[in-house]
Amino acid sequence: QVQLVESGGGLVQTGGSVRLSCAASGRTLNGYAVGWFRQAPGKEREFVATVSGDGGTVHYADSVKGRFTISRDAGKNTVSLDMNSLKSEDTAVYYCASRTSWISSVHLGTYDYWGQGTQVTVSS
Repeated sequence: QVQLVESGGGLVQTGGSVRLSCAASGRTLNGYAVGWFRQAPGKEREFVATVSGDGGTVHYADSVKGRFTISRDAGKNTVSLDMNSLKSEDTAVYYCASRTSWISSVHLGTYDYWGQGTQVTVSS
């Protein structure tokens, strides 16, 4: 059984930074595209960032471009999301997801495995 587990969320001040990590059991993340998505209260889940299976291609939502960085650590079999210059509108539950393809995708419907999510709250 494939399980994805996010970690690193919490309460952070406006302008601060936080790092989220995604780890998998039952299946490697290496070689498969991984994405980060988020869902704020009362809103639909939205794309944040994605990285291809070889780490060579990344895409970001316009709202986080220049502030967030997605990266892979093949040795640890994890994918991280470094979040900087956080704003109140970044407050959401953040989910990592994995595809059965190495090709990155911004569409949540193309992801096969999902984590339970981790809360990030940005407060002034």
